[in-house]
Amino acid sequence: MTVSAAAPRVRPGLDLAAIRADFPILARRVHGKRLVFLDSAASAQKPRAVIDAEREVYETEYANVHRGVYWLSERATASYEAAREKVRRLLNAREGREIVFVRGATEAINLVAQTFGRAFLAPGDEVLITEVEHHANIVPWQMLRDEKGIVLKVAPVDDEGDLDLDAFRSLIGPRTRLISVAHVANALGTVLPVEAIVGLARERGIPVLLDGCQAVQHQPIDVQALDCDFYVFSGHKLYGPSGVGALYGKAEWLEKMPPWQGGGDMIRSVTFDKTEYNELPWKFEAGTPNIAGVIALGAAVDYVQSVGYDAIASHETELLGYAVRELSKINSLRFIGRPRRRSGVISLALEGVHPHDIATILDREAICVRAGHHCAQPTMTRFGVPATVRASFGLYNGHDDVDALVAGLRKVQEVFGL
Repeated sequence: MTVSAAAPRVRPGLDLAAIRADFPILARRVHGKRLVFLDSAASAQKPRAVIDAEREVYETEYANVHRGVYWLSERATASYEAAREKVRRLLNAREGREIVFVRGATEAINLVAQTFGRAFLAPGDEVLITEVEHHANIVPWQMLRDEKGIVLKVAPVDDEGDLDLDAFRSLIGPRTRLISVAHVANALGTVLPVEAIVGLARERGIPVLLDGCQAVQHQPIDVQALDCDFYVFSGHKLYGPSGVGALYGKAEWLEKMPPWQGGGDMIRSVTFDKTEYNELPWKFEAGTPNIAGVIALGAAVDYVQSVGYDAIASHETELLGYAVRELSKINSLRFIGRPRRRSGVISLALEGVHPHDIATILDREAICVRAGHHCAQPTMTRFGVPATVRASFGLYNGHDDVDALVAGLRKVQEVFGL
């Protein structure tokens, strides 16, 4: 690979100043103030190593992959496949052919719904999800329900946002054919008990899909230890580019599932009478992929691993604890969900103030938070709110960001006379 972006300037442990220096956008002033970015759950910022990697592809080695015999194409193909190996190691998948590159987790879940669903689901078969799923893990199954007559079952969460595991267990029946759940809930930050969920599924021979969009940037993932059948994530939440992500699938499932899209590179041979499909993983990668994006995703994996998940987890766990303590001091502020295990996200409401008004006032203080339903409208319905203010944290956030958020929320209170 010819990408030669400088290694991130990170000493043992998590050196916050060095980390921030690796993210060019964090040096930007907004409304004349220091940028406080607390919307990483929607899309994380990018380190220089990722930006340089994508730029260098276009400047030095861009060509289509898997097709050319000339030097540039061979170099691009080698870099592209090297990124697949990096993702394989990131997830501890058994084989590189179990990693399929997609546009993101949304496409990955749709791919499973359309291919696994077409091959293995019949009218009356059940798919089990939870009450705190992102729309991307709801709508594809509803579409399949409407097309094929499957049944979509939804496991509840309690008032703290934790999964009711007994209720979940009771919803598993003889017609349950797939369990598809978030590893971490995007609107609440709840870490679901995925080990227990997979254990329940294994007892009954039911495959499991885990949506890892809000997990893979915060903690190490080992799909072999989890023993899940599918795991999906989006690159842009892992400090990588948008428009790229990965689907892990056990080879035995991917071999049996039909292709989703037809076109170039997913075939071995085509006649007007018959098509023979390519081997894994290319059977599921029709057309010219996001070549530079995939290679830059590999750089993002390198970056996160160079910082180290132990350092990231320790830093973020302490930071979340500090944030909960400091935010709890604000009168009239309410936490939407207080799960036993939380990762990356805090959802808030101020009595009498619409979340959009809060976010607008915070923006004038250069504080970026997300206000809305976070593509999780059923979660909002469960907690009786139309929307929340969501502060979400990345490895570049610190106590000063939390302090700025607290001061900004107090300013909101002043504006509204609370």
